[in-house]
Amino acid sequence: MKAAVFHKIGDISVDTVEDPRIEHPEDIIVKVTSTAICGSDLHIYDGFFPQLKDQVMGHEFMGIIEDAGSGVSKLKRGDRVVVPFPIACGHCYFCDHQLPVHCENSNKEHYGPQGDMTSGKGGGLFGYTDLYGAYAGGQAEYARVPFANFGPRVVPDNLTDEQALFLTDIFPTGWSAIDWAQLKGGETVAIFGAGPVGLMAQKAAWIQGAGRVIAIDPVQYRLDMAKNTNGVEIINSSESDPIQAIYDLTQGRGADVCVDAVGMEADRSFLEK
Repeated sequence: MKAAVFHKIGDISVDTVEDPRIEHPEDIIVKVTSTAICGSDLHIYDGFFPQLKDQVMGHEFMGIIEDAGSGVSKLKRGDRVVVPFPIACGHCYFCDHQLPVHCENSNKEHYGPQGDMTSGKGGGLFGYTDLYGAYAGGQAEYARVPFANFGPRVVPDNLTDEQALFLTDIFPTGWSAIDWAQLKGGETVAIFGAGPVGLMAQKAAWIQGAGRVIAIDPVQYRLDMAKNTNGVEIINSSESDPIQAIYDLTQGRGADVCVDAVGMEADRSFLEK
């Protein structure tokens, strides 16, 4: 099959690689119908997350189940599914407490509470280096999805791929930031970063009852997208002090909730990095 393969920093190419196969009874093989490129892929491409071996990229994908292991009971061949970025078993301590990103069973080699540079990581992630389980990603014709009874979700026929694809990563990420803030209704929410995840956090803030939503970013075209798409107030942090601007917009009170939706390649000087 064809797949986007990371070789070394700055080097990703479309190569012919071996087709995935069932390795565990709860595996499925998905024929990918839609996939996306995430800003987090740049962390690998730019070397922020080290990867010494070739790896198929991509953690935002969906498709049709081509094959299923003998232990798969909740899905079947032919089902159209969207696949979440985190890989989780569904029955460990953290999965039982609705924290699947911390799954204890999907990243055996590097799992742990320490959070070090090369060990003590969380659960497994598709296409996201050996540190997170060495799972091949979904920027490919086919992908193996483990723990299929827990992670993938069947997509209703009335939804297109474009309508469902963001459920892999980008929308749940923005939604979770607002969900964890536990809005009561009417709050002023300041969201730093107006990239794709920031846009989703803005949408989620409105849905969950925010009274005002303010987007802060140093790049004007992103702010224009946020304003036009989500009807938010905007602050260009390259033109004014964003903190003072928030005070000015809120009669000196400040925001009730602040969300950090900025990636690793933030607008910082060399010394700050």
